[in-house]
Amino acid sequence: MLFTSYEFPGFLLVLFILYYIVPKRFQWSLLLIASYLFYFMANPYYLVYIAVTTLTIWFLGCRIERLQEEQSLYLKAHRERLGKEEKKAYKKEMQRGQRRLLLAALLLNLGILAVVKYTNFVIGNVNGFLHFVGSGKELGLVDLLLPMGISFYTFQAVGYIIDVYRGTCPAEKSLFRFALFVSFFPQLVQGPISRFGDLSRTLYGEHPFQWENMSRGLQRILWGYFKKLVIADRILTGVNEIIRNPDAYAGAFVLVGMLFYALELYADFTGGIDITIGVAQCLGIEVTENFNRPYFSKSIKEYWRRWHMTMGSWFTDYIFYPVSTCQPMLKLSRFSRRHLGEALGKRVPVYLSSFAVWLATGIWHGASWNFVVWGLGNWVVIMLSQELEPLYRRFHGKFQVGDKASYRFFQIVRTILLMSCLRTFDCYRDVPLTFKMFGTLLTVHNWNILWDGSLMALGLSGIDYGILFAGTLVLIVVSLLQRSGSVREKIGRQPYIVRFALWYGLFLTVLLMGAYGIGYDASQFIYNQF
Repeated sequence: MLFTSYEFPGFLLVLFILYYIVPKRFQWSLLLIASYLFYFMANPYYLVYIAVTTLTIWFLGCRIERLQEEQSLYLKAHRERLGKEEKKAYKKEMQRGQRRLLLAALLLNLGILAVVKYTNFVIGNVNGFLHFVGSGKELGLVDLLLPMGISFYTFQAVGYIIDVYRGTCPAEKSLFRFALFVSFFPQLVQGPISRFGDLSRTLYGEHPFQWENMSRGLQRILWGYFKKLVIADRILTGVNEIIRNPDAYAGAFVLVGMLFYALELYADFTGGIDITIGVAQCLGIEVTENFNRPYFSKSIKEYWRRWHMTMGSWFTDYIFYPVSTCQPMLKLSRFSRRHLGEALGKRVPVYLSSFAVWLATGIWHGASWNFVVWGLGNWVVIMLSQELEPLYRRFHGKFQVGDKASYRFFQIVRTILLMSCLRTFDCYRDVPLTFKMFGTLLTVHNWNILWDGSLMALGLSGIDYGILFAGTLVLIVVSLLQRSGSVREKIGRQPYIVRFALWYGLFLTVLLMGAYGIGYDASQFIYNQF
C-alpha cells in the first residue's frame, strides 16, 4: 500500500478513529498491529524479513546490555579484591563477548540486506569479467524478493544495537515495543532513519486527542501531497521522456532533464517525508525532520547537511567516526605524518574515512555502478572544495564579495547545478551513457530548444508548465518564509477566513491539479526502491 494509493486515506481514517477510541495504554499496540498490516498489504512475504531483523536485533541487544550489567555488578562486588591488571583483563574479556554479539547482529542483518539487494549486481559483474576474459560461462541471475524500505528499517535497527553496544541507548526489554520501533509504518516507505532515543520518547506514550496535533498533521500531509502529486508526478512525464530517449534528446535537453529531475526528486522525497511527519503528528508522535531547505545551500558540503539529514548523520556516526578512529587508521595517520608531513598526513585519515562514507552512500542508494560513481563523485567534489579552502579565503579577503546577495545567489545556483550534474548518474543509470550525454552539452548546440517550442514535445502541455511554474514559485516562497519560523504557525495566527482560504485552496489544488489524468500515474515515491 503506497501513500498515493486510494486505500491509504481509508487506512488512516480507520486508524485515527480507533487510535483515539481505544484505551490510551493500548495505543502503541494498535500502532504495531497497523504497521504490520500496512506491510502485509504491500506483500505478505515482507513480514518474514522485518520479523527476522526485529527478533535478532532485539535479542542480541538485550544480551549485550545484560553483559554490560554483569560487568558492572562484578566489578562493583570485587573492586577491593581485583588488581588493576585483573580488572583490565576482565573488562577486555567482557568487551570481546559484547563485540561478538554485535558482529553477529551486523553480519546477519547487513548480510540479509546485501544478499537481497546486491546478489544480482555481483553476478552481473562476475559475468562481465568472464565475458572480458573470453569465457563462455555465465552465471544465472536469481529472483530474490526485495522488501519495501529494507534499507531504512535495517539501518534504523543496526543503529539501535550499535548505540546499545556503546552504552548510549538502553536496550528495549519488550519485544513488541521494539517491533513497533522497527516497523512504524509511516517511516517504512522512505524514512527518516530515526534513532531509538528520539522516536521512543513519544512513540509509546499515551496521546489524548488534540485538535491542534490533528490539524497540523493534516496540513503537513496535504502539503506533502501537493509536492508529490501536483509537482513531482507531473514533471516526471518530461523527465522520463528525456531519459528514456537519449538519442532524441541530447545537448540542451540534458540540462533540462537535469533540472527537471532536481525538482522532481526534491518534491517527491520531501513530499513523502511531509506525509510521514504529518501522519505521526496526527498520532501525537514526533519524527525527526529530514530536510532543511537544501536548495538554499551555498556548497555541496552544506547541501548534505540539509538533505536527508538522518541518513547523513547515520553514516557520520556509524561509519565515518568508527573508521577514522580505529587502530589501523590511527597507525596510518602516524605513518602519514612522518612520511608525508604534518599538513598532508593529518588529512589522509579524513579522506579515507570520507571515501568509505561516500562509497557506502552510493551503494546504499542502489546496486549498480552509476550509484557508486555518483557517491564517489560527491566525495571528489567535497574533498577538492576542502583543499581549495585557502584559495577561497584569499579570494574573499581580496574582493570582499562574501556578504553580497548576488554572490550568495551565485553560490546557490552553483550548488544546484553541481548536484544536478552528479545526479545525471541517477537519471540514466548507466555510467558510459551518462558521460556521453553529459558530453553532448558541449558538442550538441541546440540551445534554441529552450524557446522554439521543442519542450512541448516532452508530454507536457502549456497548462502543465504553468502549473509547474506556479508550484515551484510556491515552494520557493514557502522556503523563504521558513527562514523565520514555521509557515504553519504563521498561517495559524491569521484570521479564520484567511486560514480556510489557504488550506481549502491547497486541497482543491491537489484534488484538481494532481497528476491523475490520461498520460499520468500517481507513481510510487522514488525512495521506495531503497
